[in-house]
Amino acid sequence: MTTQFGGLLREWRETRKLSQLDLGLSANVSARHISFLETGRARPSRAMVLNLGTVLDVPRGSRNALLHAAGFAPSYRARGLDDAEMAPVTAALDWMLERHMPYPAFALDRHWTIVQANEMAQMLLAQMRLGEGANLIEALVEGSALSANIENWPEVAQHLAQRLHSEAAHLGGDAYLEKMAAKLTAQAGCATPDLMNGSQAIVPTRYRLGETTLSLFSTMSQFSNAEDIALADWRIEHLFPADEATRQVLETLAAGS
Repeated sequence: MTTQFGGLLREWRETRKLSQLDLGLSANVSARHISFLETGRARPSRAMVLNLGTVLDVPRGSRNALLHAAGFAPSYRARGLDDAEMAPVTAALDWMLERHMPYPAFALDRHWTIVQANEMAQMLLAQMRLGEGANLIEALVEGSALSANIENWPEVAQHLAQRLHSEAAHLGGDAYLEKMAAKLTAQAGCATPDLMNGSQAIVPTRYRLGETTLSLFSTMSQFSNAEDIALADWRIEHLFPADEATRQVLETLAAGS
C-alpha cells in the first residue's frame, strides 16, 4: 500500500516529469528502490529524503512535508529579518538595494508581497499608494492605480501570467499564484498574442508618472544557497531604464530626493 511519503514522492517526480529510472540515476539509487519507496515497500532514511528533495528541487517548506510524511522532524525553518542569524543576509539585501540607486529595486516573497524596497522604488510605489508590506500582484490584478498607469498593460499582464505559471510549477503547484495568473490572462485580452511576436529583445513596462512615461525592464536575483524557507523563496527585482529618457528622469528624481 502506498505510504503518505510514497504518494508525495510520486507527485513530485511526476511534477518534475521524471521517470523512476531518471530519478534513480540522479539520486544514485536504483529505479526499483524508487518504486519501492513510492509503494511503501521500502522506508527511506532521513538522508534519502533530503537527497531526493535536492534532486527534485523541492522547495524547502515542501521538503519539511516530505520529512514529516516519512516520520522525521523538519530540517528547515523561516526566520525573521531581525533574527541574529539573518544579519549577513540583511546586510547583503541592503547593499544590493542601495547600490542600485537611482534605479528602483525591491525584494518580493513567493506571493509577491514587498519585503523591502530602495528609496526610488518607495518613491514610485507611493505614487500608486503602495509600499513595503503591500502585495504587488494583487495591486496589479485588482484594477489599482498601478495597472491603470501601465500603458502596455495587456502585454505586461500576459508576461506576468506566464511568469506566475512558471513559479507555481516550480513550487509543485500553488493555488494562489495560479488564481492570480488566470486573472492576469483574462485582463490581457485576446489582442495579447499579436503583441507577443518575439520582435523585441525585451518587453519593457511603460509606467505613466504624471506627464512622464518611464520605460523599465527588470532582472531577478535570488539567494542561491538559502536554506531558510522564506529566504529561499525571495526574489530581488532590479529595474533598469529601457531608454535614455527614463534614465535621465530617474537620475533627476534621485538628485532631488
